[in-house]
Amino acid sequence: MTAEAYKQKIDEALEAYFHAEGFPFAPLAESMRYSLLAGGKRIRPMLVLEFCRIAGGDAEAALPVACAVEMLHTYSLIHDDLPCMDNDDLRRGRPTNHKVYGECTATLAGDCLQAEAFGAILRSALPAERKAACAEILAGAAGIDGICGGQYMDMAWEGRELTHEQLNDINNRKTSALLIAACQMGVAAAGGSDAMLDCAARYAAAVGLAFQIRDDMLDVLSTEQELGKPIGSDAQEKKNTFMALYGEEKCAEMVTRLTEAAKEALNEGFSDTDFLCALADSMAVRRS
Repeated sequence: MTAEAYKQKIDEALEAYFHAEGFPFAPLAESMRYSLLAGGKRIRPMLVLEFCRIAGGDAEAALPVACAVEMLHTYSLIHDDLPCMDNDDLRRGRPTNHKVYGECTATLAGDCLQAEAFGAILRSALPAERKAACAEILAGAAGIDGICGGQYMDMAWEGRELTHEQLNDINNRKTSALLIAACQMGVAAAGGSDAMLDCAARYAAAVGLAFQIRDDMLDVLSTEQELGKPIGSDAQEKKNTFMALYGEEKCAEMVTRLTEAAKEALNEGFSDTDFLCALADSMAVRRS
């Protein structure tokens, strides 16, 4: 299946969630849908479906798991944009959730999306042990040693000059954790082996770090129109980034090296890897 076909399937599945017309909490559901359906590349749910397929599973049956990953990712973006966090006005070329619905509703929309992510997995038709495995993986990515811990570290260490290892610690939680979870949840949804889970994690860790380095590069090299959000904010807010630490040339070299490492890890555990190798290559040169 092509990336575009995967994206269409994922978008259609997400469209079915959170219709609450006539209920008193309908505005909250509208806020959730505003961010959930705002577009994006759908990389994380795509990874769930493709890893499920190459691990011998039914990608169609894993769609709720793929949607769950996107719900959790969307929650993290809504909360990242809040005034108490990054205080951003634009996300994917549109006003951020709190700019449209207010801080209280945006906060609750994020809270609800996180809860509903686990609900989507646990209400799916997958066997019970596979649902439990997927939920456990996602919880690890979302919690204190994942997105939340990484966001805290990012805020707490603002204004300090960080080492490469400290930047990695932040990235491993804020960005890589959910990418690793997406890949491993695809394997878990298929009932894949421990060796497959390990290869999936190594692929995602390399892709995740390359993704973050490329993100830091785009904040300097891209345009607001291409990126869909303000550029130059990292430097303006004196954030620690790989670009600030290494510069463009070194960052580009790191992205290339990590992308190759991701493909090597993938090929150790799976035979049908063309799609995921091409995805890694495309992420390394993305402009948004």
